[in-house]
Amino acid sequence: MENSGQLSRRQILAAAGFIGLATLTGCSSGDDGGDTKDLSKKQDGAMKEYRAGQQFKAAKALSFSMLHNDNPVYPLKNNWLFWKEVTKRTGITLKPVDVPLADYEKKRGVLIGAGDAPFIIPKTYHPSEVAFVSSGAILPVSEYVDLMPNFRDKVKKWSLEPELDSIRQSDGEYYLLPGLHEKPKAGYSLSFRTDILDKHGLTLPTSWDEVYDVLKALKEEYPDKYPWTDRWSTNTPFPCGALFSYLGQAYGVKAGWTYDNISFDTKAQKFVFTAATDAYRQMVEYLRKIVAEKLLDPESFTQQDDQAVQKLLAEKSYVISANPQELVQNYRYNLEKQVKGAKIEMVPVPLGPAGPIVLSGIRLENGVMISSKALKSDTFVAMMQFVDWLWYSDEGQVLCKWGVKGVTYTESAGAYKLEPGISLMGSDPDAPKDLQKDFGFFNGVFTYGGSWKLVSSSFSPDEKKFQDVMSQREELPVDPAHPLQSFEQEQATLWDTPLKDHAIQNTLQFVLGKRPISEWDAYVSELKAKNMQQLVDLHNKAYERFKKANG
Repeated sequence: MENSGQLSRRQILAAAGFIGLATLTGCSSGDDGGDTKDLSKKQDGAMKEYRAGQQFKAAKALSFSMLHNDNPVYPLKNNWLFWKEVTKRTGITLKPVDVPLADYEKKRGVLIGAGDAPFIIPKTYHPSEVAFVSSGAILPVSEYVDLMPNFRDKVKKWSLEPELDSIRQSDGEYYLLPGLHEKPKAGYSLSFRTDILDKHGLTLPTSWDEVYDVLKALKEEYPDKYPWTDRWSTNTPFPCGALFSYLGQAYGVKAGWTYDNISFDTKAQKFVFTAATDAYRQMVEYLRKIVAEKLLDPESFTQQDDQAVQKLLAEKSYVISANPQELVQNYRYNLEKQVKGAKIEMVPVPLGPAGPIVLSGIRLENGVMISSKALKSDTFVAMMQFVDWLWYSDEGQVLCKWGVKGVTYTESAGAYKLEPGISLMGSDPDAPKDLQKDFGFFNGVFTYGGSWKLVSSSFSPDEKKFQDVMSQREELPVDPAHPLQSFEQEQATLWDTPLKDHAIQNTLQFVLGKRPISEWDAYVSELKAKNMQQLVDLHNKAYERFKKANG
């Protein structure tokens, strides 16, 4: 039944899309100096018949300005093969406006605010596009996706409409072209010293109850050590951000790096305050027990990453949060050098009360905003076709990720292999060339999303094993759209930060035992005093309004 409800919403949105299409191709109403949805005068350089899966080639040489997030790991070079190959295939020259990674968000805001933004603005994480909606500085791109056959094809094929609905604003449009994933991709979990587990007849845990049992057994063997020390606590509002994210998932709550004040309660069919729910409390209680029994190092919540890794390498601990890259390039590589016979494995995220699930919304990634100025250009249609090809076509995505066949990689039976002498993220430490630094491929500005085949093509054997298990889990339904109007957005922003700060601060106090769990109700009352209920009501009002307007 639930499905049919979803369908009707999609049909209504699709109908709205057709109406939008009619206005796109319809004649100009002429009430705003001709700069309307009439795209007939904006076709310069565009392909007449451009379809999904077809090579985009501009009818004449064009160039487009683009904001470029400059990563210190592979600083921008003008002679990258990437730039040359894009021009060779598409006839488009990209003119990067280079901004250092550390200043990217700030500088992007300044450029957009001053009206100096380039046409193409990638590397934007939802909801940061919301700040630019009311000024009209960025385009409601959902009105123009009919120019983007590859984007539309992937949305349809992978049933991503609910995800796109979730980023619509109060006018029913979305202002960001997100990266699209065929399957959810998990990033972080626990890793264990398997040689130590083997030594004591212990097996890798599959649930949080088993994690507790394994830690308890290790504590008995090594009473003077904390079996687990953790990291990812600095430069983040949520200490141990990775741990809280994947532990929260086991309870079906957004915590850690994925924390959001507001989440949708599917049973009650309304939005609730995340850090005041029973499930959130249960997660906190679990971690409190682990810390109280000295199974997790309390310094985990304050220490630098290097300190945590040093404890692992010095065998002061045997368990630590990992992602596949850190596991291979940092922990395993350094352990093998320092500790004879050391072995370390990352487990699929342990299961908890919520069962074999992954949180929703992770099939969209950061994406591209388009400056409103681009619409005034007579090359607008060609630019949208180009964006569609480079970021959303299979061929464009392979180019961005792996480069040029026969030059940077070879492919056989669907497997991609780097040419000899080329390394990627340390895959061949002795290689003279690097795919990112020397060629400009696998650049985070261009490489994200795609088919599972493409996304998994760069997995190490460890990651493949991990992701194969995680990709079988059920993705929770996406939170329904509930866009706030601009005055509501301003109000919500004022309430959000103090509430979030209080929630995070107290989460840690409970976990570390500085505040007893018996004070949970008092903590919820403090949240209420900081306008928790008003914030929740605001979101529920927006949800009801959007539902009414869009079916």
